[in-house]
Amino acid sequence: MRDAAAPDTGGTRAVARALSLLSLVGRGAAQGLGLAELAAATHLPPPTARRLLLALASARMVEQDRATRRYHLGPEAYLLARFAEERHGILHHARDSMLRLARDTGDTVLLTVPQGDHTLCLERIEGDFPVRTHALMKGDRKPAGVGAGAMAILAALPAPEAEALLAQVGPLVGDLAPALAEDLAAARAAGHALNPGRIVAGSWGLGVAILWPDGRPAGALSVAAIENRMGFIRQAELVAALQREAHLIGQRLAALEPQRNLS
Repeated sequence: MRDAAAPDTGGTRAVARALSLLSLVGRGAAQGLGLAELAAATHLPPPTARRLLLALASARMVEQDRATRRYHLGPEAYLLARFAEERHGILHHARDSMLRLARDTGDTVLLTVPQGDHTLCLERIEGDFPVRTHALMKGDRKPAGVGAGAMAILAALPAPEAEALLAQVGPLVGDLAPALAEDLAAARAAGHALNPGRIVAGSWGLGVAILWPDGRPAGALSVAAIENRMGFIRQAELVAALQREAHLIGQRLAALEPQRNLS
């Protein structure tokens, strides 16, 4: 007779594979991902990947676009994410700070979160200054270190890990790589990141990491503005405001940490 306490290896493996597919679909953003891409990324035979995707679709966790045949997160995934937002959603805890920064500075405020060797712009809130920079928009994914928020996240990592990530994205950033290495060293020394128009000329940014209690970056707050609004004195004022709000968000996240570590 089978021991009821023994792990169901086959079932566990299927669940792990399905969850891996679900995670990848979620990272496919608005364009979605096709079956071939998902199968290749998970090292699954396409028939196996399709069977698991059908099971996820029956639970409304994913859905397939009829026109493009690409997979997207489904309505049940959306509902579950909303239920988890108050406990785990950094945007939920950062929104007040972002609104305050946008109001006080008049500039664009961005929330960036790490995603492996990339970062994702989770939110963008505009201030009332009429001339804005559009170098980074909500939903944009950039290689690690590209942009003030992304660089702040990179600089908050242990040096070997940050340098390994920068080397990993080197082929993606091309000629920008040496400048990013300089910016990383400067961000570590200063405690904040500066993007002096690296990606779009005249579009500057300042970024400060939001930290978990263990010191690892949960994300970053950044302010983006045109170059003539980023003079030396104003940079110091913006950094102080960013650090204040990042600290407040970190305190709110710290309250969740005992719950996050429960096994």
